[in-house]
Amino acid sequence: MQATAASFLARPLPWPRRIGRSAYGAVAVHGGVSPLPPRLRGVRCSMSLSIGAGSSDIGDSGFSYQYAPVFRRYRERDPYKLLGVDRDASEEEIRSAKDFLVQQYAGHEASEEAIEGAYEKIIMKSYQHRKKTKINLKTKLLKRVEESPSWVKAFLGYFEVPSMDIISKRLFFFAFIAGWSIATSAENGPAFQLAISLFSCIYFLNDKMKNLLRASTTGFGVLVGGWIVGSMLVPLIPTFIIPPTWSLELLTSLVAYVFLFLGSTYLK
Repeated sequence: MQATAASFLARPLPWPRRIGRSAYGAVAVHGGVSPLPPRLRGVRCSMSLSIGAGSSDIGDSGFSYQYAPVFRRYRERDPYKLLGVDRDASEEEIRSAKDFLVQQYAGHEASEEAIEGAYEKIIMKSYQHRKKTKINLKTKLLKRVEESPSWVKAFLGYFEVPSMDIISKRLFFFAFIAGWSIATSAENGPAFQLAISLFSCIYFLNDKMKNLLRASTTGFGVLVGGWIVGSMLVPLIPTFIIPPTWSLELLTSLVAYVFLFLGSTYLK
């Protein structure tokens, strides 16, 4: 028994067998060909994994809009009731309501379209109302001018309303002159600034009248009229409102600047 065990242990260990598939579906084993065990035949692993191939309701972010909240009033025809605002609400309040609802019901296309459509209807209606009111106001003013006495028509014939670009430029110019006069009021009077304002007013008037003599006469008359009105109004102003460094001459010149601006801008 011991000899048999010793002879068994003395035998060399077999080489590791390499298993591989042959061309005939069997397993090639070192030293011969043996068939593949039934449990190992045709073993396959299949897995269907689709990424980004879902339905159209799923976006790139992976969020599904299939269960997006639906706005209950999206079929409402009244745009004010749909947005939940009053008819006298401001544009800012209407815009805030629209933004809130769009954010609340994002993902549901019908709800978003209804909210945006209601907002556009309200804004368009408001714009048309303002435009109509402006046209009506202008028509009423023209009608009143036409029905006014002849002397009123003759007086209004000396005035015109220029474009906003011209008004803003001349307003900036005379405001600069006024600020310059205030800044240098402690050193000397505004005589130099008044002279510049007068010559500028004459230049602006001559550009419209195409007559230097008439423009000079009109500009000088505007300056004198502004100075007289200023000398009458300034004493009526309470002293605690006026800074102590502002003299009577400076305050009168500020009123004259206003008259020069109005004359050079609105006179024909």
